[in-house]
Amino acid sequence: MGNALRKLDLIDVAPFSPADAAAMEARFDGVDTRDMLGELLTGELKGRVAAVSSFGAESAVLLHLISQVDKDIPVIFLNTQKIFGATLAYRDELSETLGFTDLRVFRPDPRLLAAKDATGLRWNYDPDGCCDLRKVEPLRRALAPFDAWISGRKGFQAGTRQAMPRFEEDEGRLKLNPLAAWDKAKLDAYFEEHKLPRHPLEAEGYPSIGCAPCTSKVLPGEDPRSGRWRGWEKVECGIHVPEKPGEEPVF
Repeated sequence: MGNALRKLDLIDVAPFSPADAAAMEARFDGVDTRDMLGELLTGELKGRVAAVSSFGAESAVLLHLISQVDKDIPVIFLNTQKIFGATLAYRDELSETLGFTDLRVFRPDPRLLAAKDATGLRWNYDPDGCCDLRKVEPLRRALAPFDAWISGRKGFQAGTRQAMPRFEEDEGRLKLNPLAAWDKAKLDAYFEEHKLPRHPLEAEGYPSIGCAPCTSKVLPGEDPRSGRWRGWEKVECGIHVPEKPGEEPVF
């Protein structure tokens, strides 16, 4: 009787592939955002999906749409510990107003912070590494139980987001961008129609709101996200941009 163990066949257990995302894109082509969310959140994605929200300037629209379908869907918020106090207050106000029952707050791993950002100043010399530490890693933990997640990205926000699909594959999960094709006028009309509260910093000149050290006011005519990481060749925090060889955050 030999000791050799039979080599196990390995299969890809990722719940969603790029082909699945493309099939979803085709299936819901031309379907209204409300109808799309209603079908998916009460059907095949029920219990498998979370919404990820920054509770930023435009977040109320997507959160309101979701709340009309399922107030029990988990809503994930990443508290980077560099967030504006106004955002934390707005998060509480909006989530309570909309009636969400499962707000999940994830923070950076304190052991990683102690090892890689003990001074709290990494944003000042390595914003990519800071975002990876304070956003990307916590989001991976937050999404571990889910097969899909909902993002609030919109195509008009930056040149890098134009032609954004409503469905993408992201690390084996299905990522939904329900507002991909919405423009600023449509968002503003939705705010008005449903009397949704605005983020208090928006009126002060912050159309895109992230962490306090890396968010500045935007001048008339500038790209709405030009106030993020101003002075750096950086337009995304890393959550939505796959790492490329040679461009990983430096630690």
